[in-house]
Amino acid sequence: MTALFTTAMQLREIDPGVFEGELDKHWTIGPKVHGGAMLALCANAARHACAEAGHEPVAVSASFLWAPDPGTMRAVTSIRKRGRRISVVDVELVQGDRTAVHAVVNLGEPEHFPPGGDTAPLLSANPVLGLMAPEPPDDIEPIGPGHPLAGLVHLGEGCDVRPLLSTMRPSTDGRPPVLQMWARPRDVAPDALFALMCGDLSAPVTFAVERTGWAPTIQLTAFLRAVPADGWLRVICTCLEIGHDWFDEDHIVVDSLGRLVVQSRQLALVPAPR
Repeated sequence: MTALFTTAMQLREIDPGVFEGELDKHWTIGPKVHGGAMLALCANAARHACAEAGHEPVAVSASFLWAPDPGTMRAVTSIRKRGRRISVVDVELVQGDRTAVHAVVNLGEPEHFPPGGDTAPLLSANPVLGLMAPEPPDDIEPIGPGHPLAGLVHLGEGCDVRPLLSTMRPSTDGRPPVLQMWARPRDVAPDALFALMCGDLSAPVTFAVERTGWAPTIQLTAFLRAVPADGWLRVICTCLEIGHDWFDEDHIVVDSLGRLVVQSRQLALVPAPR
């Protein structure tokens, strides 16, 4: 199996509403399958289940029940609503006889803001545009051999991820971190599923308080606001509070045209001190 994101998202229907796929070893953080990749797989299964509508997964709310291993999995879907504008699909990502992820996926039409058109948001407070250029500076290295994150983050084999390492340093003034990175898939333009995956792309914000171990996500909700244009996606990640047990983490993903494409929020467990 190749490391490409498009390969990692492949599903085949083995029974009505039941799809088989692979939790790719390349899409892992340490030994654990990446939560954003599993959320994107659930979104893809819902899209397949309602393929005739031609809609995209505009909202995905996933609860993570246990951490599966790389290997074969099934996505079991149940259509709760099939509508003209909105459909709702329950998805269970199953490995063996255990459900690893339970997701509720709302499908519909994202916003359409064509380049050069006269349609724009009625109101926008996009913080990414003032922080990040559309493309990473030349001195921002991709995660790969020799990179400080290469031994932990394996996603670099399937996509080009370029974190701004200076934003991952421990906080010295008590302010919330604002982690920044650029990402794009290899060989293809980013699509809705890749953008949703980027809603969980960052290293945990707990790096700011020197908690750098496994931070298991309990619940993750992502909104697809628009289908991304070709080019780099810009990602910022921040939080409101890192407690002793729980922390929140927000992602904002912007495409090469400066459009908001994904928002996400998750609740996760704070890594134990080392």
